[in-house]
Amino acid sequence: MTVPLHSRADFSGQPASLADSPQPLTSQASDPLRPHTQCPATLEQLMPLMLRDLPSYANRVSQRAYTRHRTSEIPGYVLLAGRPEYEPLALGPGAFTAVSETEVPQVFFTTLERQYLAGESFSLQHYHWLFLTPIENGWRFVMLLSTLGNHPYTEPPTPPRDSSQGVIAQAVRLWLRDCQAGTIAP
Repeated sequence: MTVPLHSRADFSGQPASLADSPQPLTSQASDPLRPHTQCPATLEQLMPLMLRDLPSYANRVSQRAYTRHRTSEIPGYVLLAGRPEYEPLALGPGAFTAVSETEVPQVFFTTLERQYLAGESFSLQHYHWLFLTPIENGWRFVMLLSTLGNHPYTEPPTPPRDSSQGVIAQAVRLWLRDCQAGTIAP
């Protein structure tokens, strides 16, 4: 037995028209869901916003990589990002000298991460040294150096390594892209 489909024509005697269909709700350009925000011009304004959002950005990057390259290792999670320090270290001669006379803006911050191994969880503290450069509508990622320590602190951290292609660096790049697009919540 088939159940007949009902249309407006069944109730009014007239065929239904697309003009009579309910219209979807749309947001007016003057009333956006989230107002367009400008990317902060100083590191001191930028970093609290970035560090607030960095765990969710990093966890999405990590999960995408895990699902794309299934391994037996369960990815860890970034729980917190914080403690920015803005006092730059002097960059002596060598691989990390600035190209121009002006200093490359740099900031130090930490992330607290949870890793899982053999059914047990443990916490790690990463220390990051981030280099950014200002551009016309925001900031551009230059380099990220990271070192690893355990939490709570029981051993000295590892030597710094270039982590510019790692999860945190990718998360920073994505966040900066969104900041330039004006889609970061104030």
